[in-house]
Amino acid sequence: MEKQTITIYDVAREANVSMATVSRVVNGNSNVKPATRKKVLEVIEKLDYRPNAVARGLASKKTTTVGVIVPDVTDLYFSALARGIDDVASMYKYNIILTNSDSNVEKEKTVLNTLLSKQVDGIIFMGNTITDDLRNEFKRTKTPIVLAGSVDDQNINPSVNIDYVAAVQEEVKNLIDRGNKRVAFVCGPLDQAINSKYRLKGYKQALKEAGIPFDDKLVFETDDTYKTGTLLQPALVSANATAAMVTDDELTAGIINGMTDAGVSVPGEFEVITSNDTKLTEMIRPKMSSITQPLYDIGAVAMRLLTKLMNNEEVSEKNVLLPYGLMKRESTK
Repeated sequence: MEKQTITIYDVAREANVSMATVSRVVNGNSNVKPATRKKVLEVIEKLDYRPNAVARGLASKKTTTVGVIVPDVTDLYFSALARGIDDVASMYKYNIILTNSDSNVEKEKTVLNTLLSKQVDGIIFMGNTITDDLRNEFKRTKTPIVLAGSVDDQNINPSVNIDYVAAVQEEVKNLIDRGNKRVAFVCGPLDQAINSKYRLKGYKQALKEAGIPFDDKLVFETDDTYKTGTLLQPALVSANATAAMVTDDELTAGIINGMTDAGVSVPGEFEVITSNDTKLTEMIRPKMSSITQPLYDIGAVAMRLLTKLMNNEEVSEKNVLLPYGLMKRESTK
């Protein structure tokens, strides 16, 4: 049997009040007599009335809903950001629609337009690449969009990140200062700006500062997966690398396990530093040294920034850089 949809009209009729009174009760308006409020709430519970968010959105031109685009919901980095987004969204009474894009540029455009068709008030985009097509889609809409943990080298959209260039430069310098003259840079796809224009730049700057020539044989472009990391040991040894700066925690875990399986001591014979400081860094043995990122805060600040944009509040800084740190654990000396 199909469930009958209960409308605000049904509640008003049952409670013997106007629809405007029911609306005031639902929206928490204090301009309702306590006895009337009690009666309306009793009828709402009795009829199991659920306000129609779409209808309310059409009336107010707001749906109090935010779309969040994640490249991989199972990725510990992005799930930590999503937690911060959700907590701040709840604080400001926004609902979240979470979508997974599978790091696929075509799917990213599809889910973006799906969210826009649902009349969301704003969107937080978490992705590895901002293509020209996607940037054009962003430009077309009047809906505010904030990037969280994602870089756009053209800085068109508001964003929240850390200074990836400075973080990598500082950590590579630390590896060099400990006597490593052959530091490998192991990254995800170099067509992603965060790797090619930020992290690699920091790596090169650290080498230049130390007077070490850049050697492209020490740059290893990968697909950012654990399995790939486990297979890199022969190539790293062949390149005479004694340490590696790695851009992803799962990839780093693979490298450490691959080295260990081959009888290479970490950090005794090979030092490894990772980039995202997800909880995985504490699960691997040896525990992974890492650049630390305030993952929860990146998501939380991005959501707060979005609330300001959605409410047309003044925003003094649209491209926010949060502080990073360096956590020494057991994979470095």
